Amino acid sequence: MFLQIDTASLVAQQMAQMEEPVQESINLWTMAQYGGWIMIVLALLLAWACYIFIERLVTLRNALREDKNFMNRIKDFIHEGKIDSAVNLCDVTNTPSARMVEKGISRIGRPMQDVQVAIENVGNLEVGKLEKGLVIMATIAAGAPMLGFLGTVLGMVQTFFNMAHSASGVIEMGALSEGMYQAMVTTIGGLIVGILAMFAYNFLVSRIDSVVAQLEGRTLEFMDLLNEPA
Repeated sequence: MFLQIDTASLVAQQMAQMEEPVQESINLWTMAQYGGWIMIVLALLLAWACYIFIERLVTLRNALREDKNFMNRIKDFIHEGKIDSAVNLCDVTNTPSARMVEKGISRIGRPMQDVQVAIENVGNLEVGKLEKGLVIMATIAAGAPMLGFLGTVLGMVQTFFNMAHSASGVIEMGALSEGMYQAMVTTIGGLIVGILAMFAYNFLVSRIDSVVAQLEGRTLEFMDLLNEPA
Protein backbone atom coordinates (compact mmCIF):
# COMPACT_ATOMS: atom_id res chain seq x y z
CA MET A 1 0.00 0.00 0.00
CA PHE A 2 2.75 2.43 0.96
CA LEU A 3 4.70 1.41 -2.14
CA GLN A 4 1.74 2.24 -4.37
CA ILE A 5 1.28 5.65 -2.73
CA ASP A 6 4.96 6.52 -3.07
CA THR A 7 4.98 5.43 -6.72
CA ALA A 8 1.91 7.51 -7.48
CA SER A 9 3.35 10.59 -5.81
CA LEU A 10 6.65 10.17 -7.65
CA VAL A 11 4.88 9.94 -11.00
CA ALA A 12 2.83 13.03 -10.12
CA GLN A 13 5.99 15.01 -9.29
CA GLN A 14 7.62 13.99 -12.56
CA MET A 15 4.55 15.00 -14.53
CA ALA A 16 4.49 18.39 -12.77
CA GLN A 17 8.15 18.97 -13.60
CA MET A 18 7.51 18.13 -17.24
CA GLU A 19 4.65 20.60 -17.39
CA GLU A 20 6.72 23.46 -15.95
CA PRO A 21 7.84 25.87 -18.73
CA VAL A 22 11.56 25.99 -19.42
CA GLN A 23 12.86 29.52 -19.02
CA GLU A 24 15.45 30.62 -21.56
CA SER A 25 18.37 32.69 -20.40
CA ILE A 26 18.70 35.99 -22.23
CA ASN A 27 22.03 37.34 -23.46
CA LEU A 28 23.35 39.53 -26.25
CA TRP A 29 23.69 36.66 -28.70
CA THR A 30 20.11 35.50 -28.06
CA MET A 31 18.81 39.02 -28.52
CA ALA A 32 20.83 39.49 -31.71
CA GLN A 33 19.20 36.45 -33.29
CA TYR A 34 15.79 38.12 -33.02
CA GLY A 35 16.91 41.41 -34.53
CA GLY A 36 16.79 40.46 -38.20
CA TRP A 37 18.87 42.06 -40.93
CA ILE A 38 19.24 45.32 -38.98
CA MET A 39 21.45 43.50 -36.48
CA ILE A 40 23.71 42.30 -39.32
CA VAL A 41 24.19 45.89 -40.47
CA LEU A 42 24.89 47.02 -36.90
CA ALA A 43 27.45 44.21 -36.48
CA LEU A 44 29.25 45.33 -39.64
CA LEU A 45 29.27 48.93 -38.42
CA LEU A 46 30.67 47.82 -35.06
CA ALA A 47 33.45 45.86 -36.78
CA TRP A 48 34.25 48.87 -38.98
CA ALA A 49 34.38 51.19 -35.97
CA CYS A 50 36.67 48.79 -34.10
CA TYR A 51 39.04 48.63 -37.07
CA ILE A 52 39.20 52.42 -37.38
CA PHE A 53 39.74 52.82 -33.63
CA ILE A 54 42.61 50.32 -33.44
CA GLU A 55 44.29 51.60 -36.62
CA ARG A 56 44.06 55.25 -35.56
CA LEU A 57 45.18 54.43 -32.01
CA VAL A 58 48.36 52.79 -33.31
CA THR A 59 49.00 55.71 -35.69
CA LEU A 60 48.53 58.33 -32.97
CA ARG A 61 50.71 56.39 -30.56
CA ASN A 62 53.53 56.38 -33.11
CA ALA A 63 52.98 60.09 -33.78
CA LEU A 64 53.41 60.95 -30.10
CA ARG A 65 56.47 58.75 -29.66
CA GLU A 66 59.59 60.84 -30.11
CA ASP A 67 63.08 61.18 -28.65
CA LYS A 68 63.12 63.81 -25.90
CA ASN A 69 66.51 65.03 -27.15
CA PHE A 70 65.30 65.40 -30.73
CA MET A 71 65.16 69.20 -30.75
CA ASN A 72 68.44 69.49 -28.83
CA ARG A 73 70.19 67.38 -31.46
CA ILE A 74 68.59 69.44 -34.25
CA LYS A 75 69.81 72.59 -32.53
CA ASP A 76 73.36 71.25 -32.26
CA PHE A 77 73.44 70.18 -35.90
CA ILE A 78 72.18 73.57 -37.12
CA HIS A 79 74.64 75.51 -34.96
CA GLU A 80 77.46 73.34 -36.27
CA GLY A 81 76.29 73.84 -39.85
CA LYS A 82 75.49 70.12 -40.30
CA ILE A 83 72.24 70.63 -42.20
CA ASP A 84 72.42 67.22 -43.88
CA SER A 85 72.76 65.51 -40.51
CA ALA A 86 69.70 67.39 -39.23
CA VAL A 87 67.68 66.30 -42.26
CA ASN A 88 68.81 62.69 -41.84
CA LEU A 89 67.76 62.77 -38.19
CA CYS A 90 64.30 63.95 -39.22
CA ASP A 91 64.05 61.17 -41.79
CA VAL A 92 65.04 58.54 -39.23
CA THR A 93 62.64 59.88 -36.60
CA ASN A 94 59.75 59.82 -39.12
CA THR A 95 57.06 61.49 -37.00
CA PRO A 96 54.70 64.36 -37.89
CA SER A 97 56.73 66.84 -35.88
CA ALA A 98 59.98 65.58 -37.43
CA ARG A 99 58.59 66.00 -40.94
CA MET A 100 57.43 69.48 -40.02
CA VAL A 101 60.88 70.42 -38.70
CA GLU A 102 62.48 68.93 -41.80
CA LYS A 103 60.42 71.25 -43.98
CA GLY A 104 61.58 74.19 -41.87
CA ILE A 105 65.21 73.12 -42.23
CA SER A 106 64.82 73.02 -46.01
CA ARG A 107 63.67 76.66 -45.88
CA ILE A 108 66.62 77.95 -43.82
CA GLY A 109 68.01 81.11 -45.39
CA ARG A 110 64.67 82.38 -46.59
CA PRO A 111 62.56 85.01 -44.77
CA MET A 112 61.20 83.90 -41.42
CA GLN A 113 57.63 84.35 -42.57
CA ASP A 114 58.18 81.90 -45.44
CA VAL A 115 59.74 79.38 -43.05
CA GLN A 116 56.82 79.61 -40.64
CA VAL A 117 54.22 79.29 -43.41
CA ALA A 118 55.98 76.21 -44.79
CA ILE A 119 56.04 74.59 -41.35
CA GLU A 120 52.38 75.37 -40.69
CA ASN A 121 51.36 73.95 -44.06
CA VAL A 122 53.08 70.67 -43.30
CA GLY A 123 51.52 70.66 -39.85
CA ASN A 124 48.05 71.08 -41.32
CA LEU A 125 48.66 68.21 -43.72
CA GLU A 126 49.86 65.98 -40.89
CA VAL A 127 46.80 66.77 -38.78
CA GLY A 128 44.59 65.98 -41.77
CA LYS A 129 46.26 62.58 -42.08
CA LEU A 130 45.74 61.89 -38.38
CA GLU A 131 42.03 62.70 -38.66
CA LYS A 132 41.53 60.08 -41.39
CA GLY A 133 38.54 57.90 -40.56
CA LEU A 134 37.12 60.12 -37.84
CA VAL A 135 34.27 61.26 -40.08
CA ILE A 136 33.26 57.63 -40.56
CA MET A 137 33.49 57.03 -36.81
CA ALA A 138 31.27 60.03 -36.12
CA THR A 139 28.79 58.84 -38.75
CA ILE A 140 28.60 55.41 -37.12
CA ALA A 141 28.08 56.99 -33.70
CA ALA A 142 25.16 59.04 -35.02
CA GLY A 143 23.74 56.56 -37.51
CA ALA A 144 23.72 53.33 -35.49
CA PRO A 145 20.98 54.47 -33.06
CA MET A 146 18.93 55.67 -36.02
CA LEU A 147 19.23 52.23 -37.62
CA GLY A 148 18.15 50.71 -34.33
CA PHE A 149 15.07 52.91 -34.27
CA LEU A 150 14.36 51.96 -37.88
CA GLY A 151 14.40 48.30 -36.88
CA THR A 152 12.02 49.11 -34.04
CA VAL A 153 9.57 50.81 -36.36
CA LEU A 154 9.77 47.96 -38.88
CA GLY A 155 9.16 45.42 -36.13
CA MET A 156 6.13 47.29 -34.83
CA VAL A 157 4.72 47.67 -38.34
CA GLN A 158 5.09 43.93 -38.90
CA THR A 159 3.40 43.22 -35.57
CA PHE A 160 0.38 45.39 -36.32
CA PHE A 161 0.22 43.99 -39.85
CA ASN A 162 -0.06 40.48 -38.45
CA MET A 163 -2.71 41.65 -36.01
CA ALA A 164 -4.76 43.27 -38.75
CA HIS A 165 -4.61 40.20 -41.01
CA SER A 166 -5.26 37.57 -38.38
CA ALA A 167 -7.55 34.98 -39.96
CA SER A 168 -9.22 33.96 -36.72
CA GLY A 169 -9.58 37.49 -35.47
CA VAL A 170 -7.94 36.43 -32.21
CA ILE A 171 -4.66 38.06 -31.28
CA GLU A 172 -2.21 35.69 -29.62
CA MET A 173 -0.01 37.32 -27.00
CA GLY A 174 2.90 35.10 -27.97
CA ALA A 175 3.00 36.42 -31.53
CA LEU A 176 2.48 39.98 -30.32
CA SER A 177 5.27 39.82 -27.75
CA GLU A 178 7.64 38.18 -30.25
CA GLY A 179 7.25 41.06 -32.68
CA MET A 180 7.71 43.68 -29.97
CA TYR A 181 10.73 41.78 -28.65
CA GLN A 182 12.31 41.89 -32.10
CA ALA A 183 11.58 45.61 -32.33
CA MET A 184 13.20 46.40 -28.97
CA VAL A 185 16.30 44.32 -29.72
CA THR A 186 17.27 46.52 -32.66
CA THR A 187 17.02 49.61 -30.47
CA ILE A 188 19.36 48.06 -27.91
CA GLY A 189 21.82 47.03 -30.62
CA GLY A 190 21.82 50.47 -32.21
CA LEU A 191 22.38 52.20 -28.88
CA ILE A 192 25.25 49.87 -27.95
CA VAL A 193 27.06 50.44 -31.25
CA GLY A 194 26.39 54.20 -31.16
CA ILE A 195 27.63 54.61 -27.58
CA LEU A 196 30.82 52.62 -28.21
CA ALA A 197 31.55 54.55 -31.39
CA MET A 198 30.92 57.88 -29.66
CA PHE A 199 33.35 57.14 -26.81
CA ALA A 200 35.95 55.86 -29.29
CA TYR A 201 35.56 58.99 -31.42
CA ASN A 202 36.00 61.35 -28.46
CA PHE A 203 39.05 59.42 -27.25
CA LEU A 204 40.69 59.67 -30.67
CA VAL A 205 39.92 63.40 -30.83
CA SER A 206 41.63 63.90 -27.47
CA ARG A 207 44.71 62.04 -28.73
CA ILE A 208 44.80 64.16 -31.88
CA ASP A 209 44.65 67.29 -29.71
CA SER A 210 47.75 66.01 -27.91
CA VAL A 211 49.56 65.60 -31.23
CA VAL A 212 48.50 69.10 -32.32
CA ALA A 213 49.86 70.52 -29.07
CA GLN A 214 53.14 68.72 -29.71
CA LEU A 215 53.33 70.10 -33.25
CA GLU A 216 52.72 73.63 -32.01
CA GLY A 217 55.44 73.21 -29.41
CA ARG A 218 57.92 71.97 -32.00
CA THR A 219 57.06 74.90 -34.28
CA LEU A 220 57.79 77.41 -31.52
CA GLU A 221 61.04 75.67 -30.59
CA PHE A 222 62.24 75.63 -34.18
CA MET A 223 61.34 79.28 -34.81
CA ASP A 224 63.10 80.28 -31.57
CA LEU A 225 66.09 78.29 -32.76
CA LEU A 226 66.26 80.26 -35.99
CA ASN A 227 65.86 83.56 -34.12
CA GLU A 228 68.73 82.86 -31.74
CA PRO A 229 71.77 85.06 -32.25
CA ALA A 230 74.67 83.39 -34.00
